[in-house]
Amino acid sequence: MLDANLKQQLSGYLTNITQPIELLASLDDGAKSAELLGLLNDIAALSDRVSVVRKDDDKRKPSFMIRRVGTDIGVRFAGIPMGHEFTSLVLALLQVGGHPSKAAQEVIQQVKDLDGDFAFETYFSLSCQNCPDVVQALNLMSVLNPRISHTAIDGGLFQDEVSERKVMAVPTIFLNGEPFGQGRMELEQIVAKIDSGASSRAAEKIKAKDPFDVLVVGGGPAGAAAAIYAARKGIRTGIAAERFGGQVLDTMAIENFISVPHTEGPKLAAHLEQHVKDYDVDIMNLQRAEKLIPARTEGGLHEVRLENGASLKARTVILSTGARWRQMNVPGEDEYRNKGVAYCPHCDGPLFKGKRVAVIGGGNSGVEAAIDLAGIVAHVTLIEFDSDLRADAVLQRKLASLPNVKVITSALTTEVHGDGEKVTGLSYKDRNRDTRHDVDLEGIFVQIGLVPNTEWLKGAIALSPRGEIEIDHRGETSQPGIFAAGDATTVPYKQIVIAMGAGSTAALSAFDYLIRLAPADAEAEAA
Repeated sequence: MLDANLKQQLSGYLTNITQPIELLASLDDGAKSAELLGLLNDIAALSDRVSVVRKDDDKRKPSFMIRRVGTDIGVRFAGIPMGHEFTSLVLALLQVGGHPSKAAQEVIQQVKDLDGDFAFETYFSLSCQNCPDVVQALNLMSVLNPRISHTAIDGGLFQDEVSERKVMAVPTIFLNGEPFGQGRMELEQIVAKIDSGASSRAAEKIKAKDPFDVLVVGGGPAGAAAAIYAARKGIRTGIAAERFGGQVLDTMAIENFISVPHTEGPKLAAHLEQHVKDYDVDIMNLQRAEKLIPARTEGGLHEVRLENGASLKARTVILSTGARWRQMNVPGEDEYRNKGVAYCPHCDGPLFKGKRVAVIGGGNSGVEAAIDLAGIVAHVTLIEFDSDLRADAVLQRKLASLPNVKVITSALTTEVHGDGEKVTGLSYKDRNRDTRHDVDLEGIFVQIGLVPNTEWLKGAIALSPRGEIEIDHRGETSQPGIFAAGDATTVPYKQIVIAMGAGSTAALSAFDYLIRLAPADAEAEAA
């Protein structure tokens, strides 16, 4: 099951197990059960502290539980956790085996203190880059608190269960049998959602903070670069982010980041966060900005109000709030989001195995999505507004070679149809003939570009007609002392490497602004 290279790596990790663990397998006579048993035997052969026990007591087969011997501490996987979930498997083995987590001690204690019985179930797909964060967070919680349990379920393997529970997007989390959440969630987010007092406690801590020299709003590549460059100047730096990593977390393969031939979004995001933590930066994660109040006078304090009611003040601000997937804004889209309308083909594609789907958008993202989905689903209809596809020629040639893909150009999607529970089709208008057409299908993947996260900035600084923050070559906005960088700005190309450069530029510009203010500040204090 495991190749020699993986076995060698895993063997090294398993030396960190301090307490014996059992792999309790529930299997049937199917090929997948045989595959899982092979994986478990491979793992057990690498450590004398790991053993395999055949139980066959779980309703889901194949599945297995990793349990600390002589205790109820453990986590369960329904399926074969390879692909993106192999890391989740390794961490579960280590943590159940007694190896300490690297999570913040404050959060660990918060999990231990949770009062109540929490039975979590998470549906994931092996190609979902957002799922491991959820699986790993809930696995850790079940190890830390005996009243918490977690089962991670491969939705592609348990299709009947997925259909019965109407799971049409991953990760999807159930708590005590009821829907709890969808999409990427970090440990702190999950705990905060359970612990009702967490938000108010966080707000009180933020209110007590002194003003920053530089406050970065947004934790994507631009924000991370800005924070690092500012902190290296030795000035008081803070970063407030709704989710550290930003849209990079939703990116699959990254092959144009100079000097790194290939990486993946979540891996790059983790490296960004770790690099920021190497410096004296006050990181305030899970904080959504609500309003910007520029300083009344040059050199005064700017204020950023947060959704939780707290405010942060700073002498300079760097806005790097990024962008999000653009929506079609047609009837039915909101109603059927995560019920057939999806925005991540890598994450949710396996849930539509053997079904008919549409991809909206003919740029690189749309064509890449159609190519990927064609290998999973029965049929793909790609709908493009323009008269021609806009994707790179190499992608268009690959798309044209696929027998189960139909391309429709000069088409405007006008409505999403459903039966109240899930998507059943869509309507589009032929822009050349002004005629309406209906397409029967089960899934719609929207890939039509990005919209900047700047609605909260209206009236505070100058925005372009597209809602982008207007900046000059130094990254400065229309307000002195407020800078911006990345996909939320008027920078012409939305690329990771460009965002990092722009974040660095903004931080250097903010530092230059501060040192030029210093003589005036000193004179004011002397007076």
